[in-house]
Amino acid sequence: ELVREIEQFPGLQALRLEGNTVGVEAAQAIAKALESKGQLQRCYWSDMFTGRLRAEIPPALTSLGAALMTAGARLTELDLSDNAFGPDGVRGIEELLKSASCYTLRELRLNNCGMGIGGGKILAAALTECHRRSGAQGAPLRLRVFVAGRNRLENDGATALAQAFKMSRAIEILTCLSIPIRGNWGFYDTGVNVMVTRQSPLCLGSESSRTAQVKPASSLVSQALKHLRCVQVINFGDCLVRSEGAIAIAETLRSGLPILKELNLSFGEIAEEAALQVAQAVQHKDQLERLDLNGNYLGEEGCEALREAM
Repeated sequence: ELVREIEQFPGLQALRLEGNTVGVEAAQAIAKALESKGQLQRCYWSDMFTGRLRAEIPPALTSLGAALMTAGARLTELDLSDNAFGPDGVRGIEELLKSASCYTLRELRLNNCGMGIGGGKILAAALTECHRRSGAQGAPLRLRVFVAGRNRLENDGATALAQAFKMSRAIEILTCLSIPIRGNWGFYDTGVNVMVTRQSPLCLGSESSRTAQVKPASSLVSQALKHLRCVQVINFGDCLVRSEGAIAIAETLRSGLPILKELNLSFGEIAEEAALQVAQAVQHKDQLERLDLNGNYLGEEGCEALREAM
């Protein structure tokens, strides 16, 4: 029935397969129907292998990717989140990512895919090659949104992706880069640092995680935040920023982040004096709507002092 609907839909531009359990044979049948759909632009394919063996996923993805290439589709959005396919799954989309079908890609979402270090490196190499090939055609890859949380990338995987973005200059184009520390175990100061060494207008978000501590937070402040002019939201909630990190953030706030709207430093083991420095640093932020310092080491006097400062 699904294949028939695809075949009979003229000018198909988007296909949703999420929330399904697609096996190898089903994927091959769907792929056959997609071979004539050259106008397809958006693939919402998250959570489409529920209950399937990991070994089933790479050949299924390979079939679907080959169909898009045969059709001559030019994708703008590809979402494969919540498919626990591991490094082998990245191999399943590797050729697609290198192909002309992804030269026009603007949004790539691979959240919660269990890629690991190996998958991160494969992905980085594929994106680098896509940029090289598309650049040779006069229209280099201009990825705008990249999401890769919960993938166990660790430092090595994060480093590989950072180098890919640097080589392709994609970091200067991205408007949303989301690689939360939670679910990327072992992603500490080295992994954070390499992701923030280039100036870029980003909506910077850090998913709360007790594994993020003051060293990476301070590095983020010193190497990146002071250069970013278009950041609107910073979320370091529950990240153990501590007083040292809060003071570093306050210093950046005094001279940078001109259009900041939200700053979350909750539950970070920040003491009263450091919290006051943050409050004083945002007094001239005309667009600030929310400052969250809840759950820190303030005490009643500290809370009262904050009220006065704000």
